[in-house]
Amino acid sequence: MYAIALHDGVTLNTINREMQKLDILAFGAHPDDVELGCGGTLLSAVAQGKKVGIIDLTKGELGTRGNSSQRLKEAQLASQIIGASVRENLGMPDGFFENNKENQFAIIEIIRCYQPTIILCNAVDDRHPDHARAAQLVETASFLAGLVKIQSTHNGQVQTAWRPNQVFHYIQSKSLAPNFVVDISAFMDKKMESIMAHASQFYDPNSTEPETFISGAAFIEFIKSRAKELGHQIGVEYAEGFITQKLLGLRNFDSII
Repeated sequence: MYAIALHDGVTLNTINREMQKLDILAFGAHPDDVELGCGGTLLSAVAQGKKVGIIDLTKGELGTRGNSSQRLKEAQLASQIIGASVRENLGMPDGFFENNKENQFAIIEIIRCYQPTIILCNAVDDRHPDHARAAQLVETASFLAGLVKIQSTHNGQVQTAWRPNQVFHYIQSKSLAPNFVVDISAFMDKKMESIMAHASQFYDPNSTEPETFISGAAFIEFIKSRAKELGHQIGVEYAEGFITQKLLGLRNFDSII
């Protein structure tokens, strides 16, 4: 069952969030970050029978094009394309959210509710300052969520401590060297469909809104060429790259390309 929720100035422990175990929980500072950075990886996981969720920290209200209402509807459409089980928007202030106790607890509660095995989140360094700040916020909260002496509640119930096995950072505008890449060749078209669901933000020759860094046709080609370049390096058509700040271990070599 697909669900989308918007929490704007609402204490999170008053939200009637349905508890469910997710395999992958992807965070983005803005409503289109996840689709751009790891949409293909999520599509691949869903095709494998995995349950995935998406959490947007802000509504992207400072974006030059579109508005909050449009962006929420676009996020809902993109999530349906990806096949996400849940998508929430935390309503943190675009451009001004901080890695502070309040925001850490908001994410701790979400992690403990959905108990993801893997978390995907923003780039550790990028053109937009929200991206690196979001990366640090999610990384911090992911660690704190595993500490039993930090208490959080949801709908009046004390939550169990939970820490994901891994936190991986997708790559965004800056050309960062990935620690590993994921083959998304079979899902590139759907990834682009999920990106273009955010119609207010990306290339539309009929739009009368101002041009931005991401609104031109060249940006769409950049996304495709980045995926093609990463895919070329491992002998596939398209791939997405990820950075890990924790040593990645393998049980065997069976899945290595």
